[in-house]
Amino acid sequence: MIAARYLRAKRQESFISVISLFSLLGIAVGVATLIIVMSVMNGFRVELLRSILGLSGHMTVQSQMGNLADYDAVAGRIRAVNGVVSATPIVDGQVMASQNGANSGVLVRGVRREDLAKVTVLTEKLSPRALQFFEGEESVIIGQGLANKLGLRLGADITLIAPRGNVTPFGTTPRIKTYRVIGTFRIGNTLYDNNYVYMPLEEAQLYFSTGEAVSGIEVMVRDPEADLRLVPDIQKAAGTQMRIVTWQQLNNTVLQALEIESSTMFLILSLIILVATLNIISGLIMLVKDKSSDIAILRTMGATRGAMMRVFFIAGASIGVVGTILGLILGVLFCMNIESIRQGLSALTGKTLFDPAIYFLSRMPAQMDPGEVAAVVVMALVLTFMATLYPSWRAAKLDPVEALRHG
Repeated sequence: MIAARYLRAKRQESFISVISLFSLLGIAVGVATLIIVMSVMNGFRVELLRSILGLSGHMTVQSQMGNLADYDAVAGRIRAVNGVVSATPIVDGQVMASQNGANSGVLVRGVRREDLAKVTVLTEKLSPRALQFFEGEESVIIGQGLANKLGLRLGADITLIAPRGNVTPFGTTPRIKTYRVIGTFRIGNTLYDNNYVYMPLEEAQLYFSTGEAVSGIEVMVRDPEADLRLVPDIQKAAGTQMRIVTWQQLNNTVLQALEIESSTMFLILSLIILVATLNIISGLIMLVKDKSSDIAILRTMGATRGAMMRVFFIAGASIGVVGTILGLILGVLFCMNIESIRQGLSALTGKTLFDPAIYFLSRMPAQMDPGEVAAVVVMALVLTFMATLYPSWRAAKLDPVEALRHG
């Protein structure tokens, strides 16, 4: 009751009340900002890994001698390993795509139609009947971003230019061939939508002159986060002449950048909460000084030092608890509607606030991790409670005789 009374300022105590209000708002903003930033960083990681692992596989088995010839036998042995979902022979190659006066570097991936049909991340985003016509020597499926860049529609032609082509007496000439676009896809990751071309495996072998061999075998496992424990078994099944490249190795730079950025942002934004708790300290110290006479009277009436300490602890903790709850509500609501807010701000300012060409995603992701949200809330409450200890101790230590003499 006394703590609540002290938080309701009189006219002469309005300055202390203003400090308390700013402390509350600071904690609320800090908690909300931390929840939003950590959720966005987590959303980036989840969406990137979902698209990367959905299309590129969890690990790739390659021959140390070059192209892999007996790929069907190797793929069969790998599929027999417990924990392996699929093993897909592929042919990869970088080429130049050209049409309508526009050019773009792309990655061509040769794959069998039945294997492509198992990639649900892709097949769910394919244009109608694309898989039905994915066969023969002149059919390809391209990303919608690439189609827009080259001005292509379904049924249009696209020219692919490979730098390593036929060997002539005058040197190696580029291999140029025109294909028909029989399907497009948009998975929301511009890294794939703007750069990938899918081609039937047999045609890719002819185009890249691999003969009866493939570039490697993509392996999908049941648990991609723990696929490293399967590497010895897959290595044994594939043979000693094979090498295995995991998705962590292929995307190590991206994963490290996300981890460092997430930790750095958490540390920096935690300073907002720290500054707000310092305001609580200054506000409570001023409140103790202003209420020294009241404290002395209460002490002479029988109030213990513990009671005085609890009064000011409750006063300071109330600011922290209310600010944390407000920040939690604000952060959760913001994360739940972050894409709508982004679009509204973009329309209001007339600027692109989330460029897909830079972030590789078509929409701003935000995925809240209950553990991270709980950590933010606990950190804010702990800092707030710690900030109230010193002012509360000063109030409890106050000598009532000296306070009344000088009050």
